[in-house]
Amino acid sequence: MNTLVVAGAIVSNGLLLLAQRTRPPELAGLWELPGGKVEPGESPADALERELREELGVETSVGEPLAGDVELSVGRVLRAYRVELVSGTPVPLDHSGLRWVDARGLVEADLVDADRAWVPELSELLRQHEPSRDPS
Repeated sequence: MNTLVVAGAIVSNGLLLLAQRTRPPELAGLWELPGGKVEPGESPADALERELREELGVETSVGEPLAGDVELSVGRVLRAYRVELVSGTPVPLDHSGLRWVDARGLVEADLVDADRAWVPELSELLRQHEPSRDPS
């Protein structure tokens, strides 16, 4: 049976939140969508809301999954969801840093390999939510 790991694509004001990993050593310093393991008896949405509360100190609402799961290792699968920030300001409780990126920043970020599968979908999502620029 596969262990499901969930990650959240938190988009606010046309920007996506990325978190910088502190561990394991081979991933330390890389950027990722925050999240964690689904515990027995938890739904993926409940697990993601719990993980984001523990890691970022925020309350969230989990939406639709992004396209496609990513196999992390034998028996471990990663699934990402669109997430709406309900309350709180994210702080790096379990990461070395946080940053908000636009579509260009996402493409340029030094992401963990597992999250790269969603870059095209997330870039499109960010372009759709860019704040409109006043032409005057």
